[in-house]
Amino acid sequence: MDLETFNWILSPQGQALLAELAARPLREGDMLREMERLRRRVPAERARAVLELALLRRRASAKFPAAERLYFTREALEQASAAPVAAHRATRLAPRGHVADLGCGIGGDTLALAAAGARVTAVERDPLRLAIAHANAEALGLSERIEWRLSDLAVAAPPLADALFSDPGRRAGGQRRFHVESYDPPLSRVLAWRAHTPALAVKVAPGIDPAALPADSEIEFVSLDGELKEAVIWCGPLAQVARRATLLRAEANGQVATHTLWAGRRAVHPSAPLAEPDAFLYEPDPAVIRAGLVTDLAVQLGAAQLDPTIAYLTAPTCMATPFARAWRVLEWFPFSLKRLRARLRELGAGAVTVKKRGSPLDSDALARQLSGPGTRPLVVALTQVRGRPAAVLCDAPVSP
Repeated sequence: MDLETFNWILSPQGQALLAELAARPLREGDMLREMERLRRRVPAERARAVLELALLRRRASAKFPAAERLYFTREALEQASAAPVAAHRATRLAPRGHVADLGCGIGGDTLALAAAGARVTAVERDPLRLAIAHANAEALGLSERIEWRLSDLAVAAPPLADALFSDPGRRAGGQRRFHVESYDPPLSRVLAWRAHTPALAVKVAPGIDPAALPADSEIEFVSLDGELKEAVIWCGPLAQVARRATLLRAEANGQVATHTLWAGRRAVHPSAPLAEPDAFLYEPDPAVIRAGLVTDLAVQLGAAQLDPTIAYLTAPTCMATPFARAWRVLEWFPFSLKRLRARLRELGAGAVTVKKRGSPLDSDALARQLSGPGTRPLVVALTQVRGRPAAVLCDAPVSP
């Protein structure tokens, strides 16, 4: 889609077609028929663009609660943070006052910052994405808090602001960029903006090597409903601790609960005892694991590690915690596939879920092999116990 086509989408005819498509089922098998139907009314490029947007709005509903009113491109939607994640980040940035969103894309973070009360300067080098961001702000009634600026930050300096936020491009041609210096702009250039404005936050891939970070920064790993979503580098006055795990959980009332575990810059890294599987098995949230806070959580729970290199924890009692899932342990033994199959049959296993840490086996394929005709759902954790392969048999997850 180009800028001219997007402007047509904003026209009365484009809006009418969008409204029409919103009321249609748009099943996978209907796409060719829908395209042919639209091409009898508008040129092919416009038909493709409006149909693609209608599909993206449905896909975006998992990230944006008001997706049916917003505008997207496929690549920009893939990179955009889910609304609860962007809103969490905005709560830390908005109190600074004036925040520059550097490389705003289609405006997900710009909207979150404005909704949190910040005055925002949104900078983008792509005229189409900037126009989409502007239209999204108009759709949500937030445009009065936002100044729009077309600028290429690969060559231009950031605008004056109280704080900067950057989400460097990590995709090109549908492929992910994993090395921080292949980001667009490279992480080193983004971090150099601290000389301009010390209060800087940078969204990065959660697999980032902590060695690439400034020594005085904070690294925060964020998960949403148990899925690791992103990492954020907080610099200057925005850095509060050394490492942080933030868990966002959607609640039944539509609100999002926030749980945080952190380690201070001068904190002594705790150690956890080692033990064989006890009555309960804990699996920490992936944000806790990536933040290197597994032993911190173990101390909090009074739990032990099965192995010093494995994130599974175990304890004789179960303590409710938002930072880990828990299962009741039925038994465990040194790994033997023959013994595992036999024991699952004896237990009347039905559907079997296989989890693994420190095991090379294909968990999905093994789950299919191990599932039986019984009615009892069971969980098998393949892991290491003090350096030796083991199988831990568990009941269904314990409710928090």
